[in-house]
Amino acid sequence: MGDILPEAVPQAPISELLTLVITTSPTPSAPTTDLISSVLQSFGTYCPGLLACRVIVVFDTFDRIGPKNRLKKGTVTEEGARIYEEYKSNVKQLILSIHPSTSSSPLTSIPLTSKEDKAEYGLHEQPIYHVPLSITSTPDGTITFIEPTQRLGFGLGVRTALRTASTPYVWIHQHDWTLISPIPLNPLLTVLSQSTPSLPVQYICFPSVRMLRYAVSDHVTHFPALRAITNRYKRTFTFPPSNEEVPLTPLFFWHDKPHIAAREHYLDRIFPSRLAIGRGEFIEDRVGQRARDQMKKGIWERWACWLYYPDDGRELVVRHLNGRIWKGQEEDERRREWRAGREGEEPLEQDGEVEGLEEGGDQ
Repeated sequence: MGDILPEAVPQAPISELLTLVITTSPTPSAPTTDLISSVLQSFGTYCPGLLACRVIVVFDTFDRIGPKNRLKKGTVTEEGARIYEEYKSNVKQLILSIHPSTSSSPLTSIPLTSKEDKAEYGLHEQPIYHVPLSITSTPDGTITFIEPTQRLGFGLGVRTALRTASTPYVWIHQHDWTLISPIPLNPLLTVLSQSTPSLPVQYICFPSVRMLRYAVSDHVTHFPALRAITNRYKRTFTFPPSNEEVPLTPLFFWHDKPHIAAREHYLDRIFPSRLAIGRGEFIEDRVGQRARDQMKKGIWERWACWLYYPDDGRELVVRHLNGRIWKGQEEDERRREWRAGREGEEPLEQDGEVEGLEEGGDQ
């Protein structure tokens, strides 16, 4: 099925339409910016329009200092805590040095304004259930850095960024995912802007290796309601006169991996109250399975989740570097060469993902 939409020309400058939200946290590659640099380089190659958007970087932090890094549990070593401060400074300098709004100015001359805020969570309106945070921005708000004093977790970090943003759409990107295929940003924004109750498009996720051929995978075909929704809605949007295409298929989960979405829908659907997401939690862990359970009952339009689906689901678009163990580009190359030597093959072009089950408890 196909739909022809007006030419994919933004109705306003992209900086007024889309905010790029990058979430980062303590990582073994700190204090270098290799991890985020790899992400930004992939933007320049495969989706250069992202580098012209408003940018919010959320610097999540740790809960405690211990004898060894246990990043998923919020524990870092004393050395890890020290170098994280250096890492944050390095990332700020990197973003300011490459963004079009600040790249022509000496870093020391770029004025930044700061304000204090808090992220609330839990049942009770008490200080113990608030995380203080600082928000530092360029005067025009084009670049913003959010720094909590305690660990927020991905979910509350995203919520804070959504509240800080002012654009109708947001691109959410964790610090260890790179793009590996072209993404048509303006057409995607046009599709989102044309969302209607009869054809709702509020969230578009980008496929990783475990999502290839999703529309004909067991995640869909084993469930009659999901098959019916896919048959009804799966389509390609086409934009004359260039005939640029945006192929989409319904997605039956709310993933944390890179995605673009309508900001107000995000806030309404994922964060309806302070109880929605707890401190330290991921959105897909807390909300993803609940959303999927509703979709299996035919309630998909409420969520309006889609998967970008080039080459009928055969094309990989994002690659996971796994920031909890990734130690930098040089170490990555050495590891590939070692693996190739062990296998007697040429060095691998790219590693597979290292991640957990993506679809909750259906398997």
